[in-house]
Amino acid sequence: MLLTAKDRELLALLSENARMPVVTLAGQLRLSRTTVQARLERLERAGVIAGYSVRLSEEYSSSLIRAHILVTIAPKTMAQVMSALEKLREVTALHSVSGSFDLIAIISAPSIAELDRLVETIRVIEGVERTLSSIILATHISR
Repeated sequence: MLLTAKDRELLALLSENARMPVVTLAGQLRLSRTTVQARLERLERAGVIAGYSVRLSEEYSSSLIRAHILVTIAPKTMAQVMSALEKLREVTALHSVSGSFDLIAIISAPSIAELDRLVETIRVIEGVERTLSSIILATHISR
């Protein structure tokens, strides 16, 4: 789907606040409310907008310990490992990557002890050959 500049502006506004009323979106985009509503429905139907979610406060997020877990997997076990990682609620994102590692899992835990438990859980997944963990100390840009 080809997005217009106004579509991209609309998506940017929604990424800042997905609960922004359509009338407010319309005012900021300098479009009518019905035009914005129609754009939203078109973007949803086309699958550009897959859903709306909660963005956690900085105060709450900063209380979590987050880490990148780089994972090397055995040949032909990608689907199995990804399925196991998907079941772990603490895995907030999972990326396939190039290089010496196959996956990067972004995880969040309320404590170092929980983070350690989670890393060990990942290490023992059948098909995982090795992991390398990096705790995120600070986030300077988050969009």
